[in-house]
Amino acid sequence: MMNEFSRRKFLGTGGAALAAATVTTPAMALTEAAARRLVDQVVADINRVISSGKSLGGMISDFERIFRSYADVNIIARSTLGADSRRASPAQLRAYTDAFRGYIARKYGKRFREFQGGEITVRSVRRARSWQEVISTVKLPGKQPFEVKFLVSDKSGSDKFFDMIIEGISLRLTERDEIGAMLDQRGGDINALISDIKRAG
Repeated sequence: MMNEFSRRKFLGTGGAALAAATVTTPAMALTEAAARRLVDQVVADINRVISSGKSLGGMISDFERIFRSYADVNIIARSTLGADSRRASPAQLRAYTDAFRGYIARKYGKRFREFQGGEITVRSVRRARSWQEVISTVKLPGKQPFEVKFLVSDKSGSDKFFDMIIEGISLRLTERDEIGAMLDQRGGDINALISDIKRAG
């Protein structure tokens, strides 16, 4: 049996190629206006949750709804699983995607709770390769503003964001590294990973 290092090294090249393939298919029909419209909706919903005064559990439920509505969850989830997605069965991929959506909502819902009293504002849009990059600014009380970029594509058949770049750090690539490490710890057992990320975040 491969050890963790050799398994990741063996799968790494394929994982990088798969991740690239999920976001480089041309999406020339997507306009800057459409990408901005999508992110304006995302930002309006996030700002509403931030100012709602709801409990953490309520906020996380709302963030899961936002993620389900506006994010290309299938592409993000498959990308974070990397080359291991090629050996997963269709049932495992569906279960992983469902579990991953809840995991992301819990993990980043807790972070967005720190935004209470602040606001996210869309600033500009620009084409980057085959997608649109929508640039926003987050302003929090007593802190320096920082940048969040939404990468938007219509690859899945509708306008969705497939990554968020928070202060220069990609959500999708960060989670690919973390999910990969979790899978290594479980000896490559995808079912064990699915079971555990249902509780993680």
